Amino acid sequence: MPESHTPQAGDDRAADDDVVALLMRQHGDIRNLFDEVEQSRGEERREAFRRLVRLLAVHETAEEEVVHPFARRALPGGEQVVEDRLAEERAAKETLAALDELDTEDPKFMLQLMKLRKDVQEHARAEERYEFTHIRRSTDTDGLATLAKAVKAAEAMAPTRPHPGVESGAANVALGPVAALVDRTKDAVRKAMGKD
Repeated sequence: MPESHTPQAGDDRAADDDVVALLMRQHGDIRNLFDEVEQSRGEERREAFRRLVRLLAVHETAEEEVVHPFARRALPGGEQVVEDRLAEERAAKETLAALDELDTEDPKFMLQLMKLRKDVQEHARAEERYEFTHIRRSTDTDGLATLAKAVKAAEAMAPTRPHPGVESGAANVALGPVAALVDRTKDAVRKAMGKD
């Protein structure tokens, strides 16, 4: 099996002292993983898709627990900006959850993947424009570093699969640990059975 091309959230060991740089790098990793899934076949596609699902799940959870609450408080019109991002995240999680039930060789898989890719890319552009730019402008170096550490901590405890309907920081804190334990147990079983 080929070596993973794109690191998982937190696996690249970068010195993350800027939350915006961290999240932008992960957006790039997500784009790369979409490419890997599209360009591969068979077991390579399944493995790349598993990494994509995991990265999307932990990335969105961290944004919901750390970035969105900060944006609500600190950005002009932050409440509406965050509500718009949460609606996008909910729709993407629903598509991702449906995709996760399909075999990667199912003819419907690539059609759904293309829809998800379009939605995720539009969502990322909106975050970069309406949240990240303003976070960088309104936050000093120490604040950016503190937020980056909080994102990394949230990612370490995040569920590894999409959970539509859990798009708020409070819901993630309440349900996240249980979902993360269940997801990580499923991941371990899948790996032990040679399916991942």
